[in-house]
Amino acid sequence: MAGHDIHRLNERFGRGSILRFESGPGALTVARIATPDADASVALHGGHVLSFQPRGEKPVLWLSEHSYYQSDKPIRGGIPICWPWFGPHPADAAKPAHGFARTSAWTVLGSELTTGDTATLRLSLKDSDVTRAIWPHRFELELIVTVGPVLDVELGARNAGPTPSTCTAALHSYFAVSGIADVTVAGLDGREYLDKVHNYARRRQSGAIAIDAETDRIYLDTVDDCLIADAGWRRAIRVAKRGSRTTVVWNPWAARAVQLADFGDEEYRRMVCVETANAANDETTVAPGGEHRLAARISVERS
Repeated sequence: MAGHDIHRLNERFGRGSILRFESGPGALTVARIATPDADASVALHGGHVLSFQPRGEKPVLWLSEHSYYQSDKPIRGGIPICWPWFGPHPADAAKPAHGFARTSAWTVLGSELTTGDTATLRLSLKDSDVTRAIWPHRFELELIVTVGPVLDVELGARNAGPTPSTCTAALHSYFAVSGIADVTVAGLDGREYLDKVHNYARRRQSGAIAIDAETDRIYLDTVDDCLIADAGWRRAIRVAKRGSRTTVVWNPWAARAVQLADFGDEEYRRMVCVETANAANDETTVAPGGEHRLAARISVERS
């Protein structure tokens, strides 16, 4: 957005020094949030949470140093919104991977400061001629980002059309870690998963997840919190969720990282994705006038 648009956004939705809009990387409009407990930033491009960092902590979300910041491309890192499908389109590989929400221009619905000095930003995305050419349904998305001691991200998807619509989705969270060799992910012990690296083979998790190779898994029938334990930074990141019965764990590892133009060759060592998802058999069918809400709560625990 141009500077005068940012001025209007700040007039209508700015909240003093706690929430303000500015021109960010690639001249994308970004909301900068600074509460007494944490800093965060949200790009209107994609409704994309770029960062979250509680006071005195290392960054919680990871962003690639090679990410694109362009209006027609997704941002690599943070929390991209995958909607109305997760991964490749189920019937047409020519359609954009992970849907169109993460590359669409969202609008600001509102902002507020709440008790306890938390800040909330509400964004909206509605169907258009462009989206209906890709996915022929009317919809209204609402993204609610609340920043305080924890980060709450909630995606509401309302069916504004006359017929049911079926979606998959994800809050595709990228987490910053000290080094992947010092990290385990707990909370999925005993759950079956689809191993996408090995042709969607169905396997069962035993114990915590340690990552030492390319990892791309959809864990099935799981509603439990995940805990990303990071021995190097002596902390754990807790990911709690609602409206989701699948969790995706991803790290591209060395060979795959080299193939990704917006991902540094060595950056796989400093990140892991633990995604709050509706994927695989966890698709949602929403009746006309109905809605589905997908939410993640992200917090830091000291070890």
